[in-house]
Amino acid sequence: MKTNLWEKYSDEKEKAVKEFCDDYKKFLSECKTERECIRYAVSEAEKNGFKSLKDLIEKNKKLKAGDKVYAVNMDKAMILFVVGKQPIEKGINIVGSHIDSPRLDLKAKPLYESQGFCMLDTHYYGGIKKYQWTAQPLAMHGVVVRKDGTKEDIVFGEGNDAVLAITDLLPHLERDDRKDIKGEDLNVLAGNIADQEAKKSQFKNYILNILKKKGIAEEDFYSAEIEIVPAGPARDCGIDESMIIGYGHDDRVCAYTGLQAIFETEKPEFSVMKLLVDKEEIGSVGATGMHSKYFENAIAEIMNLAGQYNELALRRALNKSNMLSSDVTAAVDPNYVSPFNVETDAHFAKGINFNKFTGARGKSGANDANPEFIAQLRDCFDKEEVVYQFTEMGKVDQGGGGTIAYIMAKHGMNVIDAGVPVLNMHAPWEIVSKVDVYETYRAYKAFYKMPINN
Repeated sequence: MKTNLWEKYSDEKEKAVKEFCDDYKKFLSECKTERECIRYAVSEAEKNGFKSLKDLIEKNKKLKAGDKVYAVNMDKAMILFVVGKQPIEKGINIVGSHIDSPRLDLKAKPLYESQGFCMLDTHYYGGIKKYQWTAQPLAMHGVVVRKDGTKEDIVFGEGNDAVLAITDLLPHLERDDRKDIKGEDLNVLAGNIADQEAKKSQFKNYILNILKKKGIAEEDFYSAEIEIVPAGPARDCGIDESMIIGYGHDDRVCAYTGLQAIFETEKPEFSVMKLLVDKEEIGSVGATGMHSKYFENAIAEIMNLAGQYNELALRRALNKSNMLSSDVTAAVDPNYVSPFNVETDAHFAKGINFNKFTGARGKSGANDANPEFIAQLRDCFDKEEVVYQFTEMGKVDQGGGGTIAYIMAKHGMNVIDAGVPVLNMHAPWEIVSKVDVYETYRAYKAFYKMPINN
């Protein structure tokens, strides 16, 4: 078993880890929705010399080696691209992450009254344990779009704001463990003050009056996208401050590390891409998920501006590409060891994790990476002294998981899952090791320099 990274890191390396992770914690605290992640990525991309693909197309601006481009899809997905010295049809080194996380979404008609309270009705998103979302501070992040097209960004429950909450039954009245909560039980307390002037729905009306001051009518929830997420910032975890606890490590930790890596990539030999996608937690569906054609369309537009587009060249580019499906994996949990094989599963502070395959029960639904590609990655990372581990995710027949890897593999490109080990995955508060975060960033930087041999 590999040595814990804290045992081999120098003081200088530990300082670099701290500085990198302090910036990551700020990102994680401020970017709790897909739209917030994209706003951050666009702002940072422009600071680092990336130009909007939309603007470049309008100006018919020709692209050359070293040019940096970004394209946004419906404010919830994005690609960042650096044109390489080699023709794009020779292949692209792609790091792809998702920026959606398990949460609760407000329904289109969320406000109702019950027992002297105004409540918010929700529908959960992604794979959650419902009981984990009760009896803890929650916040509301999202956007309301009015009929005239104007938008109102919503952030409530952060900083010095009041917070929201979902109640749970006291142990005196519940003899069994409260793990049988239904989706329809996840209703958020919105208020308890009555509008004395209203003849009916007094508690609901009081909340509507507050919203009205912000220019939001009840019907505006029809065209809103509002997420209920854990309230509060990401924080150091452990007496030794070796870990980070926060909402949305899955998969924003891989999104952040990949962004920082591509921001520092200049004039690569082969073109490189950072991919941020939505809807992974519910099957990568929809216009902003990985099954969408937006990814291919954007590459076609970039190739066209570079004077390299035709359909065959696009197909060759996709086929010859290499991809790290940069998604997290489950770390061996000291409190729950039995579902894991401790010899073959991921451990904290042992570096970036690679899963040759994911899927479940006989590798069903898996992408299974080719050994030739894995050998090339090993050579690349060893030369750059990146620390990594190759693992599975739990005992055989115990469970399994999936990422966007199998979707990208349909193009014939080399794909492997590569990301950060996580404790509490899909819980409101997840935990990662700081050194694993830093090694993942270093791995993505090294990958962007790797030659394509396909």
